[in-house]
Amino acid sequence: MHNVVKNLLDIENNIKLHLKNNNLRHHPKVIAVSKTFKIDKILPLIQYGHLHYGENKVQEAIEKWTEIKKTNSKIQLHMIGKLQTNKVKFAVQLFDYIHSVDSKKLAKKILDEQRKSNKKVKIFLQVNIGDENQKSGVDKSEINQLVSYCREIDLEVIGLMCIPPLDIDPKGCFEEMQKLNESLRFTELSMGMSSDFLLAVKYLSTYVRVGSGIFGQRS
Repeated sequence: MHNVVKNLLDIENNIKLHLKNNNLRHHPKVIAVSKTFKIDKILPLIQYGHLHYGENKVQEAIEKWTEIKKTNSKIQLHMIGKLQTNKVKFAVQLFDYIHSVDSKKLAKKILDEQRKSNKKVKIFLQVNIGDENQKSGVDKSEINQLVSYCREIDLEVIGLMCIPPLDIDPKGCFEEMQKLNESLRFTELSMGMSSDFLLAVKYLSTYVRVGSGIFGQRS
């Protein structure tokens, strides 16, 4: 068994055990964050049958995934990085999920491109949960307005997404995100990475984004 498959299975088994020990009944999906990794590193996971992959740059994703998705129609590709409006057209064509919508302008652009390509993408709204000046994400005080706008224009928003500050215990952020997500009546929640995905699962994350925990450290 290839080591990346073994790593994925270890993560999935840890999640199952964590769910059981905490009497949790949801079933989080593991997004294998394949950004910067060459396709030969990813192929063993594809051959094993894993379906969810994350990329943070549109151009890199186009080069890596366009042909593979033609022959593996069940693969679900997640855009987890900052999305510029001039790349939305290509993102809508390739990705199945976009996790980083944080403005009305971006939401409207996605809607326009969906109509042109006759394709719907599932959307997460990124929240700047740590109030960091340099980080993307809508301010917590403005999330209600953005949700209302997206519902008004009929964008398929399925939940919230966050990246907590690196230098703090993420527990408080995850707890706040869970409450915010529930208050907005969303059923999906994108949070948790290689270092904290089990804690995120405890706070009802339904999509965890794991890169180095599966593929190893990036060079």
